Amino acid sequence: MQSSVLVLIFASVVILSYFFNIVSNKTRIPSVLLLMGSGMLFAFFERNTLVSAQAINKLVEVLGIMGLIMIILEASLDLHITKDKKLMIVKAFVSGLIILLASSFAIAYLLNHWLNEPFIECLIYATPLSIVSSAILIPSLGQLTPEKKEFLIYESSFSDILGILFFNYLISEGSTQPLNAVFYLGQMGLSIVLSIAFAFVLVYYLGKIKLHIKFFLIFAVLSALYALGKITHLPSLLIILFFGLIINNRQFFQDIPWVNKNIPDEESFKELEGQLKSVTAETAFLVRTFFFILFGYSIDIAKLAVQEVQILGSIIVVILLVVRLLFLRYLNPKENPLPELFLMPRGLITILLFYSIPSSRELEHFNTGILFFVILVTAVLMMIGLMSVKNEKEVVDL
Repeated sequence: MQSSVLVLIFASVVILSYFFNIVSNKTRIPSVLLLMGSGMLFAFFERNTLVSAQAINKLVEVLGIMGLIMIILEASLDLHITKDKKLMIVKAFVSGLIILLASSFAIAYLLNHWLNEPFIECLIYATPLSIVSSAILIPSLGQLTPEKKEFLIYESSFSDILGILFFNYLISEGSTQPLNAVFYLGQMGLSIVLSIAFAFVLVYYLGKIKLHIKFFLIFAVLSALYALGKITHLPSLLIILFFGLIINNRQFFQDIPWVNKNIPDEESFKELEGQLKSVTAETAFLVRTFFFILFGYSIDIAKLAVQEVQILGSIIVVILLVVRLLFLRYLNPKENPLPELFLMPRGLITILLFYSIPSSRELEHFNTGILFFVILVTAVLMMIGLMSVKNEKEVVDL
């Protein structure tokens, strides 16, 4: 294929994605559904495979890692912590944690009995299916009230981070041993301390750099730290989270002498924050676009027609809904659980973690069509939830 044709395809995909965003804002149809549908449509009509399935999977994995870094950074830059939000943040954390664990164990028991596979391996597969995708959810929250929007941003961010930490623990050697759990918790505590220290160092050097071209240096450093964390089995995603939180919550560190002396002044901070938010949003959009187009291209539509996939996938979605409904009712017994009940899409993190399952821990009888089915159905449910918001607003206006 000629290079000019590749450039044309690249540009056309980006333009199409912008168009999908406009359609999504008007119709409440998640743009990721449109992107995945486009990828599936292209795969259906494209008779001669341009790239091998293995290459597509590897490209999806790399884009997933880049997207994960961008999305966590983008989310953390939007989280402004104040004293009056403490209760909401605690609720979001507890919600993310309890729903993650309850859904993971419930789905693991289902897989264990249905597939007759070892429970711990079933739990490894169940965990990615229990993580709410901030990559899909956060860009779709524009129509919600500020309170609901902020809660869901926190909840999905916590779900991402806690899900990754839990998954990494499960695939580690000796994960079933109590001493290993204690060691992992200690390792995580050390990682939090190191993450805060690294984040301050990054902010410090950003204040010293006089060049205007800073963002991709930041991205390169964060990516390198993430990759090193993966290699050394440390939760380096926390560095990205704390970096964004420090940028957006400088008020908590104003009383520390070292911070006032070495961290950029208020004006420089606001300029840096504005640049980061703008470039992060644009880059996250670009990565999301190609990730979901390629993921849709890689989906084997024939697997979705398998009866076992439809039955097991439907039961998994019901489990996710029931667990979420029970906990939302517990948190706010008098409030309507909609639209929050349906705003639980699975996506980038789920796919990325599935690609990370070691070959020695794979389930022999698990059909990957279940993964595709759950992602597609939860995206449709999110669309229904967003449409319910539109209908409520229309009632209020009348």
